[in-house]
Amino acid sequence: MKDNFSTQSSSYARYRPAYPQELYEMLKAKLTATETAWDCGTGNGQVAGELANLFQKVEATDISKQQLENAVKKPNIQYSVQRAEKTNFPDKTFDFITVAQAVHWFNFKTFYNEVERVLKPNGIIAIIGYSLFKSNMETDKLIHKFYKDIIGPFWDEERRFLDEKYQTIPFPFQEIETPAFQQEYQWSFDHLIGYLETWSAVKHYEKEKGENPVNLIKNELKTAFGNENKIVFPILLRLGKLND
Repeated sequence: MKDNFSTQSSSYARYRPAYPQELYEMLKAKLTATETAWDCGTGNGQVAGELANLFQKVEATDISKQQLENAVKKPNIQYSVQRAEKTNFPDKTFDFITVAQAVHWFNFKTFYNEVERVLKPNGIIAIIGYSLFKSNMETDKLIHKFYKDIIGPFWDEERRFLDEKYQTIPFPFQEIETPAFQQEYQWSFDHLIGYLETWSAVKHYEKEKGENPVNLIKNELKTAFGNENKIVFPILLRLGKLND
């Protein structure tokens, strides 16, 4: 499992998008028990904070101590630094397991073995994420060029799973059909820039070339986007249960 975000944990917490309440309401309707949940690869605890409203206890893990230091604090959330693929949780602990915008960094086989060990027989696993956002036409064209041509070579190989909307990840579970979701925002230009600067490929580019690639499109992007504009994130979701 890679750690691309420890060095920017406070920015990650400030600029990264959340998931829509409709998604959590749908998940709640699917649950058969609400005792204990595990948010794996929790990052800043964004999803853990929402799960804390649904479950008596939430275990939230990440390999980044820095991320956890910036995480959402609630009395029924227990944070710990642990690898996704090997935890200290007892067998059959969890009613629900979530992984948000992180499963593509995991070793699928060993992580899924761990899921099968710690998930209760009637438990549910949710793989959640979001793909490239949409805005107005001129912004979309510019972001696509930035994403593919300028920082394209600097994306980790695993990024392709997000580009493929998590449809090509291994998923050895009984799939549960779900509706489509999206998250909409009205973002300022400064917030958009802050978000782009959290991208791991931007950080890789900076490290190799010694300059921020966002600056290469900043003026043109300001003209296209304006001071404020609509942003839409398509939500990625795979929901499943253990095989009989």
